[in-house]
Amino acid sequence: MRPRVRPLPPDEWDDFTKANPYNVFATLARHPGLYRAWLRFGGALLDGALPARDRELAILRTAHHCHSAYEWAQHVRMARQAGLTDQEIDSVRRPDALWPVEDLLVLQVADDLHYAGDLTDATWAALCDRYDEPARIELVMLVAHYRMLALVLRTFRVQIEE
Repeated sequence: MRPRVRPLPPDEWDDFTKANPYNVFATLARHPGLYRAWLRFGGALLDGALPARDRELAILRTAHHCHSAYEWAQHVRMARQAGLTDQEIDSVRRPDALWPVEDLLVLQVADDLHYAGDLTDATWAALCDRYDEPARIELVMLVAHYRMLALVLRTFRVQIEE
């Protein structure tokens, strides 16, 4: 499929996009004000209170649920950097996979939000036992953000880099 919103050509990229030459950035840069605000928000989520492993598990599970090939491709690389193995990454797509309880909680959050748009009381209680309030807020916002981004990427037909 051809992009519905074409990425900016490289000669129009800002310094951030030059340093991060990904189609998601070059595409969203077509709306400069929104792009800059989104970069700040997305950057806060990528450098927040959650451990990198938890963050990447949540993003990958969300990408899987949303059928976002672009998010999946980008975050497989980041998941490896966060210490996930290729077997673990592959298992994110399988609901029957065996996970440690800590990882299972993160995946459950993504599942609850995907299927119900809310967390069960049991999932919330488990979150309260594991994370402080800022991390709980961040995890829910992370999943919500990547659901939104999956929709944007799919609608604009953003192409995966070769």
